[in-house]
Amino acid sequence: MIRKAFLTIVMLVAAMTMNAQKFALVDMDYIFKNIPAYERANEQLSQVSRKWQAEVDALSTEAQTMYKNYQNEVVFLSKEQKQAKQDAIMKKEKEASDLKRKYFGPDGELFKKRTALMSPIQDEVYNAVKDIADLRGYQLVIDRASDTGIIFGSPKIDISNEVLQKLGYAN
Repeated sequence: MIRKAFLTIVMLVAAMTMNAQKFALVDMDYIFKNIPAYERANEQLSQVSRKWQAEVDALSTEAQTMYKNYQNEVVFLSKEQKQAKQDAIMKKEKEASDLKRKYFGPDGELFKKRTALMSPIQDEVYNAVKDIADLRGYQLVIDRASDTGIIFGSPKIDISNEVLQKLGYAN
């Protein structure tokens, strides 16, 4: 009997604790799409990425052309000439690979540029979300745009428009 009463009290306390917590949803994709600076930064990144990819592709194409030429004339080359051509091809392929790593690697130029352009905007949005959460007493704000497995979120608890309004992008 005492065990049952204790279990019931624990369940009631847990239920009351859960009811006391406040949650909100935010759609970060929606917010970022409504911030012109974010869209401009994305466009800049796309342009730079295309330019750098063209440079990498040009080197790769050059290496492929060198290899095709080598295959066509391999029967006419001496051993030293073959080795020299193979070395030149490998050097060009390494050049392309190094350039790709420099631009697109984990610590590459694109990552650095993305960080420089996007971080201030993302920090501003984060601070606006945090301010609203503190003001309204939310313990948890979930991004509905991410893959968190949210099946349904009531529009009543979505604070995306409020975040945009706080940032000065009233929608």
